[in-house]
Amino acid sequence: MSSTPAADPDTPSPGWTSKRRFGDALFGGLSFASGVLILLVLIGVTAFLIGGGWQAIRADPTEVRGGEGLVAYIGPLIFGTLLSSVIALLIALPLSVGIALFISHYAPRRLASGLGYIVDLLAAVPSIIFGLWGMQIAGDAVPVFDFLFDHLGFIPLFGGESVTTTGRTMLMIGIVLAIMILPIMTAVNREVFLQTPRLHEEASLALGATRWEMIRQTVIPFGSSGVVSGAMLGFGRALGETMAVAIILSASGGGYSWELLTSNTPGTIAGDIALNFPESFDIERSTLFVSGLALFFVTFIVNMIARWRISRRSEFSGAN
Repeated sequence: MSSTPAADPDTPSPGWTSKRRFGDALFGGLSFASGVLILLVLIGVTAFLIGGGWQAIRADPTEVRGGEGLVAYIGPLIFGTLLSSVIALLIALPLSVGIALFISHYAPRRLASGLGYIVDLLAAVPSIIFGLWGMQIAGDAVPVFDFLFDHLGFIPLFGGESVTTTGRTMLMIGIVLAIMILPIMTAVNREVFLQTPRLHEEASLALGATRWEMIRQTVIPFGSSGVVSGAMLGFGRALGETMAVAIILSASGGGYSWELLTSNTPGTIAGDIALNFPESFDIERSTLFVSGLALFFVTFIVNMIARWRISRRSEFSGAN
């Protein structure tokens, strides 16, 4: 009489295997569809902007807003957009790293938890609030701008004919944008620093390193790619910020200028579109579409550079 061998409990049943394969296939299909959808959205946005700006692209340069062609009109706006965003990034980056390190490695647990909630709440403040605040304190900042002009006027950034009495300068825009992007950069940096392997930190301390030396040797190298990611997120928000720039800067003098304390400041693409779009028609509105297309490509290029920078450190974990 033959006996039937017992089934191995570790061997999956055919039904379970088929369900797993179906789940894997479904998830893979959804992931692929999501990736394709993102590409279609990007293509659709590009086509929409090109279609809206086609009239200005084909028009005679004298018919374009400003009367000197698209390059002469959009070039200073791109310059002003990059200048204000770079100023904001230079101010916010060291502050965000310092705040994130304090929350993650220096502050007591209860204080760190409270500060973390405050930082997250600041990220939800509407941009128009920051714009109103910046407009309100712009006049109070004039004495500080006068001090910079008198003592650092030999530097082109702080030079010029005279400081504007309104305080609505490119430097004020950079400060307001820095405060706006600080919460999101701090939140990203904080989470990245908290992911540093505990064993790496303890090994550094066991070898006699101080807390700062431990942070410099393990935490910062481990989280450098995350810091770059957070910086690019903040930089991208600064590039596309509209209401704060439109409220503070209002009309711009146009042209290329490095002067941060005078009224001779270039505008930004987003602010220019917000100020002029409601009253523009035909070729003037088409010109603004081309400006939006330029901003779209600038943001796309910045993100590509950031992605390339992060991928160069993809094999470095901080422990190598």
